[in-house]
Amino acid sequence: MAQLAIGYLLPTRDRTVRGDDDPEPLVAQARRAEELGLDSVWAGESPVTRPRADPTLLLAAVAQATERVGLGTAVLLPALRHPILLAHQLATLDRLSNGRLITGMGGGFPSRNTEAQFAALGIDFGRRIGRMRESIEIMRRLWSGKTVSYEGEHFTFEDVRIAPTPVRPRGPAIWLAGSGGPALRRVADLADGWLPYPTEARIYATERAIIEQRAGRPITPALYATLCLDEDPDRARERLRISVERYYNAPLEYIASVQALFAGTARGAADWLSGYADAGARHIVIRLATEDHDHGLTELADRVLPLLRKENSL
Repeated sequence: MAQLAIGYLLPTRDRTVRGDDDPEPLVAQARRAEELGLDSVWAGESPVTRPRADPTLLLAAVAQATERVGLGTAVLLPALRHPILLAHQLATLDRLSNGRLITGMGGGFPSRNTEAQFAALGIDFGRRIGRMRESIEIMRRLWSGKTVSYEGEHFTFEDVRIAPTPVRPRGPAIWLAGSGGPALRRVADLADGWLPYPTEARIYATERAIIEQRAGRPITPALYATLCLDEDPDRARERLRISVERYYNAPLEYIASVQALFAGTARGAADWLSGYADAGARHIVIRLATEDHDHGLTELADRVLPLLRKENSL
């Protein structure tokens, strides 16, 4: 069994909500995450629905400030871009990071706000999954370094070649988000990894088995999870509510019905995450619900990581 890896989501959205648009502290946090022994740092995307720093540009800065940690997008929305431009951006970022890039991708969660984001960019929300599928195919062809022509439902072009090419021949790993039948089939058919946020470990185990059976090849099973750490469980729940409702502009109860959320002690968080590790997760990306992300990152590294790694060592 592969060692359990732990990643940290940079608080790009949290800083924007607070009116702080300076990206330098985010780069410093990524550097600190590496120093504290985390395995990866991640940045999310939502240019209109939940505005924040652009993940590819931020991670380019992080690539220069770090040496070891993986750099991931959690998650990028490929349907918002033309795949030639996105392939070029990601190949350049992969080069800057010496092959450390993981491209977490998603179609966009169906909601009124997400639909409005696609509409603002002139993209049909109902065609987003088809655009994403074609984009993945196109990017992998372009990453080969060969001249590519393509004719599809959403994109058509002739004789295109990009440079630089990524460090790896197939390009950076692509991890797809999502749960449920169609999303699981896409993961099995298209992806190198799976980055969902199911509310229970038993659901995770069931869906992972479905992916493995269909894919017939190795796919990295990952998890996106939100933690709010506090020795007082009631206070932790209230802090989680404040953070989540500010982040998503939606009631905690609704977000908790679709996402993996935990509020409580470090010991409880380690046990909860270990349940997902037992269900097969091998890379856990953690978003912290906290008012002080510098303290929260240190608390995660000092109090949760040692327990997780002790309980999930080889």
